[in-house]
Amino acid sequence: MNTQELQPAEIRPTSWRTLSDVPDERLVELAREHDVAAFEALMRRHNRRLFRVARSVLRDADAAEDAVQEAYLRAFTHLDSYKPTGRFSAWLTRVALNEALMIRRRHRSATVSIDEVGEEALTPAEPPGGEPPSAEQFVEAAHARALLEHAIDALPENFRMVFVLRVVEGLDVRETAEVLELNANTVRTRLFRAQRQLRGELSRRLQGESSGIFDFGAERCDRVVEHVLIHLPA
Repeated sequence: MNTQELQPAEIRPTSWRTLSDVPDERLVELAREHDVAAFEALMRRHNRRLFRVARSVLRDADAAEDAVQEAYLRAFTHLDSYKPTGRFSAWLTRVALNEALMIRRRHRSATVSIDEVGEEALTPAEPPGGEPPSAEQFVEAAHARALLEHAIDALPENFRMVFVLRVVEGLDVRETAEVLELNANTVRTRLFRAQRQLRGELSRRLQGESSGIFDFGAERCDRVVEHVLIHLPA
């Protein structure tokens, strides 16, 4: 790859589709050799998870998209720092999580980390704007998903991230713990408290709606991939 920026049509081969069943570790090896198709296959495989994680921190879809793009650029320019002692997906998700936290810190001009949110933080966060939604707003919701997303956004951040990874994205306890750098018991405790705060009815509705929560559509997926491929350094 030369150092000049290339047009998407020039740098996006169609062969990424043939790599859809290739394990992450092999794709990483190919990516280290500047195989653009391997880059794209990795992005399309992990786009939704990274978006949902960033969205759980930033509570804004556009900001989350920016975080994912920057996370890919950061990750792919530092692939040599990835050591295959854990899952690549966990390492990559952690990069996106850190990027989202950095974006939020820049907005707040304050240092906030995951570990600074204590286990005792059981009071749900105020919704954006500081005012709880009215009954009319609930009634006007076009779909139950809007209600679910609002309820998830209102969770304390430490509960929200665990809930998104475990329930929405479907990670197991071990991988969730690896991504968030927590122990398994803490993951279980935070998930239990998150579910309790969402209440039984919301939890039941989520089981049928989880595939659409913080939806990462094809258009957004293509936009993220195109942006990263254009700005990818040699």
